Amino acid sequence: MIKETNISINQDRLWDSLMTMAKIGPGIAGGNNRQTVTVEDGEARKLLQKWSEEAGMSMTVDELGSMFLKREGTSKDALPVVIGSHLDTQPTGGKYDGVLGVLAGLEIIRTLNDLNIQTKHPIMIVNWTNEEGSRFPPAMMASAGYAGIYDVETLLSAKDAEGNVFGDELEKIGWKGSEPIGKQKIHSYFELHIEQGPILETEKIDIGVVTHGQGLKWLEVELSGVEQHTGTTPMHVRKDTSLAMSEIILAVNNIANKNLPNALGTVGHIEVFPNSRNVIAGKSIFTIDFRSPDINKLDYMDDELRFIAKDICKKYDVKLEINQIGGFDPVSFDKECLNHIRNSAKKFGYSFKDIISGAGHDACWINTVAPSAMIMCPCVDGLSHNEAEEIKPEWAASSTNVLLHAAIAAAN
Repeated sequence: MIKETNISINQDRLWDSLMTMAKIGPGIAGGNNRQTVTVEDGEARKLLQKWSEEAGMSMTVDELGSMFLKREGTSKDALPVVIGSHLDTQPTGGKYDGVLGVLAGLEIIRTLNDLNIQTKHPIMIVNWTNEEGSRFPPAMMASAGYAGIYDVETLLSAKDAEGNVFGDELEKIGWKGSEPIGKQKIHSYFELHIEQGPILETEKIDIGVVTHGQGLKWLEVELSGVEQHTGTTPMHVRKDTSLAMSEIILAVNNIANKNLPNALGTVGHIEVFPNSRNVIAGKSIFTIDFRSPDINKLDYMDDELRFIAKDICKKYDVKLEINQIGGFDPVSFDKECLNHIRNSAKKFGYSFKDIISGAGHDACWINTVAPSAMIMCPCVDGLSHNEAEEIKPEWAASSTNVLLHAAIAAAN
């Protein structure tokens, strides 16, 4: 009989799966453009379905398009241990963000099949729809729907920049399922992800044990002034929204710096109307991204920004509207799941370190309804959301080995 303490995954097979999936929706610079509910997303789903069926798994799909792929356990009534992440990418995304977590789950099932190892609890892989949120807001859409954070009909009616409706696009690619959201219950949840930061590689650490996730607030700011001719309107009577916007952007940076450590502030998306070289901007719309693992800091930065922005807009006589369009509170992951991860790393003699995730992940929402934890592997130069994103095959293998043993421990 094979002892579970001795098993490891097939590194070459895992890497081959990653490279095969990367052929679907190739980018222009070596990465991927496989945005959610596009034709390419549909093709990636079909490939995952094919591989899962070959591994003897059953599949259901919920109303938001999330794929639930299950390997049965020996206990008929036991809830599944779930391994999840996503296959969708940014418009200029890499080959590993999200994808590693899904295909690591597949490799774990293949390994258990190879060695004829049964678990008490079923093991289930989930491909959550629209984790990235780059095309349809909010990010982590399907896991948020599963956790009851957003109403399903509200999510299905979300629109992209071209006015396409999320639910319609999901139906077009043939992946709008019939299973009610949340029907699949979870015993515990594990998510493997590339770090998307430089800590593990810089410190030569094999495994990141993600104990917390940063809280996030996404604010959308709309400034309304008056479009006027740049050559005929005196400076002192202008209602220039781009000028007010520039001061608010500086304020975001100052607020984050004032709240260090563990505080971040960024303006990432900007639209100026009419965006003409000889017309004063009559409207400006931009987004603010505040992050911190401390809920008090997160709320304070939000409050201070609103106070300062109000004064700035009063000075330039422009109207101000601020709406929160996304976000979540800081996350503390489950201690028992984290111990499974640490114990698994110890079995292999891998170095590991407790870290905080700076990015949002599906695990952040699932943790609100089921015990959850995350594993991270190093990422070359900490680069992600970029076509140049890269990891090493041995990093993928070592982190998947930890995931394998953590899942076995939880499933037995």
